[in-house]
Amino acid sequence: MAPVTVKRVLISESVDPCCKTILQENGIEDVLMQQQHVSNYDGLVVRSATKITAEVISAGSNLKIIGRAGTGVDNVDVDAATKRGIIVMNTPSGNTISAAELTCALLMSLSRRIPQAVISMKDGKWDRKKFMGAELYGKVLGIVGLGRIGKEVATRMQSFGMKTIGYDPITPPEVSASWGVEQMSLEELWPQCDYITVHTPLMPSTTGLLNDTSFAKCKKGVKVVNCARGGIIDEAALLRALESGQCGGAGLDVFVEEPPKNRALVNHPNVISCPHLGASTKEAQARCGKEIALQIVDMATGKALVGAVNAQVLVSSFSPDSHQWILLGESMGRVLKACTASKEPFSQVHVTSLGESLKKSTGFLSSAAVVGLLTEGPQKGPNLVNALPLAAETGITVQTDHKDNECEACVLEVSVNSRSYKAVGSVQAGIPVLLELNGSVFRQPVPLTGHLLFFKAANFTELLLSVTGVLAAAGVELQSFSASTAGSGEQWYCMGISSLLGDIGALKSLVKEAAQLTV
Repeated sequence: MAPVTVKRVLISESVDPCCKTILQENGIEDVLMQQQHVSNYDGLVVRSATKITAEVISAGSNLKIIGRAGTGVDNVDVDAATKRGIIVMNTPSGNTISAAELTCALLMSLSRRIPQAVISMKDGKWDRKKFMGAELYGKVLGIVGLGRIGKEVATRMQSFGMKTIGYDPITPPEVSASWGVEQMSLEELWPQCDYITVHTPLMPSTTGLLNDTSFAKCKKGVKVVNCARGGIIDEAALLRALESGQCGGAGLDVFVEEPPKNRALVNHPNVISCPHLGASTKEAQARCGKEIALQIVDMATGKALVGAVNAQVLVSSFSPDSHQWILLGESMGRVLKACTASKEPFSQVHVTSLGESLKKSTGFLSSAAVVGLLTEGPQKGPNLVNALPLAAETGITVQTDHKDNECEACVLEVSVNSRSYKAVGSVQAGIPVLLELNGSVFRQPVPLTGHLLFFKAANFTELLLSVTGVLAAAGVELQSFSASTAGSGEQWYCMGISSLLGDIGALKSLVKEAAQLTV
């Protein structure tokens, strides 16, 4: 399915021209490559310099997608985007090789003090003794963060004869072992390393990962490299370690503040620094520009969703049949909302998918159902991206389940003031249908399309003339009718009608409960 329509894209930074070309070749004609107000654009493409704050996101009233042409999204307020239902994606593999190669270059430069020697030569000096270095062969390299970049650094530095050890809370030890990295805890890693390089995202758990305490556990003279994010290495602690000799040198491509106003680290003789050049190669820029453009096109055309950091629920929604199931979930949510006697907020939502083919669909079914439950009237409501966060924010607990069953179906149950309401639906011949409502099983499945009138009554046969009379008096045609399979007691019935009743009050005087909606 194509969850969003993208017609206008603003490229706010110097992204490779292939990005604009690919977007235009795929029907996104209005692509502007300059600083501009975001309010009129469906999509926004940025690199690392543009800060997408909550204020920017709020101003982008039409924004549906933010694409980061590069690794990481720490310059984007992802939480604010999610609350607005905006997809945030990046290109995590676009600059992998470039970042890894720069890391290796800094490791080699630290070992042989190459930049310092170059500066000395340009000053007219010939000082061989001053720049005595050390071999990398036989040394231990500690890699903190064993994702794409960490792996590429490991394989390259192994060719220099380095022993590679590492730490990563996600990558399984057997996986990293297959490319020559022995995993261990940080407490075990620090004392063994001659060199340490970090390749983690910046988050609370990684901020200040290398600090006074961890430096004290390292070998005296350990050398460190950071081509990931400023702040993973505590800059004040690093300066103290350099001054004391506990750290023998640092290669820094990133800083907490960029450009850094405090030049103490940059000016230190044992620090090699770069102005955030990790992705600054022609190849990386072309790759990132191409990848973010293709990802936007794939999403807009319903082909696939790749690189999304806040919309994992949508990944499985790009199968050929998913669109109708999403419509089913949303329509069932709207039906239950309309037919719930209590107008109090929902406290709990439980979505169960039935059937083998729906095993991976529970996520988007639950999001779709919540969209239907939270949508108020015809105005723009939540979408699949922000439905679950908005539910949690309003105190609604959402639970999901899957059960093997011969028939494919979705079961939606909601709780309001200790009362439960239930709907069961499916997709038949490509059309979402309602099979059951609050215990009433329909003889004929109710197509969830058009204008629908639901009402609860006993002995409907006696009321038929009265109900059709109300419709006729309002100039509304009866187009379809679905009755309950039960022969007695109060049951739910559904009529497909040509238009909604202007006043449903006349019908409510005939039946116990009544509701109408358009799906």
